[in-house]
Amino acid sequence: MASIQALQRRIKTAQNVSKTTRAMQMIAASKLKKAQDAALSSRSYVEKLMAVTASLTKRVETAALPLYMKQSKQSGNTLYIVISPDKGLCGGLVTNLTREITRIAKADDAIITIGKKIESPAARITKNIIASFPFGNTLPAYDFVYPIAKIIDEQFLNGKITNVVLVSTHFVNLFTQRPQATNLLPISPKDIDATANNASNAFQLFEPDLESILPELLKRYMEMSLYQEILESYLAEQSARMLSMQNATNNAKEIIEDLKLEYNKSRQAKITNEILDITGGAAALGL
Repeated sequence: MASIQALQRRIKTAQNVSKTTRAMQMIAASKLKKAQDAALSSRSYVEKLMAVTASLTKRVETAALPLYMKQSKQSGNTLYIVISPDKGLCGGLVTNLTREITRIAKADDAIITIGKKIESPAARITKNIIASFPFGNTLPAYDFVYPIAKIIDEQFLNGKITNVVLVSTHFVNLFTQRPQATNLLPISPKDIDATANNASNAFQLFEPDLESILPELLKRYMEMSLYQEILESYLAEQSARMLSMQNATNNAKEIIEDLKLEYNKSRQAKITNEILDITGGAAALGL
């Protein structure tokens, strides 16, 4: 049995851990609300953008398709954009994301990492790491997308890669966060139709013309799809961290209760032994 002083130190340590995890849980809960509002408000805009894009792509001849929609006749390498947190303490989120990218990526593929926790696993999959970006600890701004989109344009439009796939963690509910791979480029009208709401077939007039508008619209669609995935990943991270810290706080409280019970038993045993020593000494002296 541990000494009373050792038990006191262990109880104090567990109490400090409980305070820390409780504070981190409250911080994650406050960030979760902001992340949920941002993801939900952006989601409706992306869905409407998909609907407009789906309506326009049906009116363009195959020969006049923009570069973002061109399907390569030759199978080439894929560029994976993997989105992860910068910090851990978020349960199995990083582990599940690592398992997903390891399953689908090949050694010849290229990877862009967003978040420090995925850099080392990505380096073990392929040596072709094009760029690495820190995710940050606050809600990402839209400006975060521009340097990533620039690299995507350089790689895809110049024919260095034939596909771009986003690998991120989606928020299902407070207790479930699921890794998911989403095709970003080339943009397929079928993929847009499967996600978008039914677009209106009413007469629409475009100025100057549809062929001039569609490339910029598709670029905007690509950037917004990337930004939406970043927001979804941030939401999943805060949800996973809040739940993980809640479990850690509950476990610390259970450990504290067990240690206090052991401490009381040790203290009572010590008092009992001292009473027995006094009683035995008094009996030996005939008192």
